[in-house]
Amino acid sequence: MYQRIDGNNWRHIWIMGDLHGCHQRLMRALRDCRFNPYQDLLISVGDIIDRGPESLPCLRLLNRRWFKAVRGNHEQMAIDSLEAGDMSLWTLNGGVWFTQLPADAQQEARALLRACDALPWIIELHCESGKHVIAHADYPAREYKWQKAVEREAVLWRRERLNALLAGKGEAITGADHFWFGHTPLEQRIDTGNLHYIDTGAVFSGNLTLARVQ
Repeated sequence: MYQRIDGNNWRHIWIMGDLHGCHQRLMRALRDCRFNPYQDLLISVGDIIDRGPESLPCLRLLNRRWFKAVRGNHEQMAIDSLEAGDMSLWTLNGGVWFTQLPADAQQEARALLRACDALPWIIELHCESGKHVIAHADYPAREYKWQKAVEREAVLWRRERLNALLAGKGEAITGADHFWFGHTPLEQRIDTGNLHYIDTGAVFSGNLTLARVQ
């Protein structure tokens, strides 16, 4: 469920909001920030697939040395759909691209989606700016602890903490310097205390957030 990354192995590190099949937009953003694939690292908060036009190229990022990701609810929907042989829920939520692929590309996508089942739910990053915890929607506890048992569905789907923060009633999480989440499309990123919400709706508004942490 957890994965640790030592930031000392990289020059610069960015954390990226929900990509949702916007591969060309990401490539432009990486060029703009002078990303070096031999020295730098990009970490995704999940939901690299669905809704956008380039889900298969986004899945191929999983084979890149410079790319890491936690699983999002869309990756989980794809995994569950393929395992159950029932595409209905996934298709309704942006997975129709998979059914429209030619046979050879669909076979490649199926293999990459199966590989998503090995993605961590939570990444703990240690780098120059401190201890960073990356999860898709939430870390469902008041205190973070390595390998702590937490509700997996809440990690992928929970919005209660963000909704409370937007209403001025939220609380921080202890146990790390920074927490990074996506899942909920926002007009602009929200930073409150040590919590950062960076899904700025790339597939809707064209605004893809990359936050440099080293």
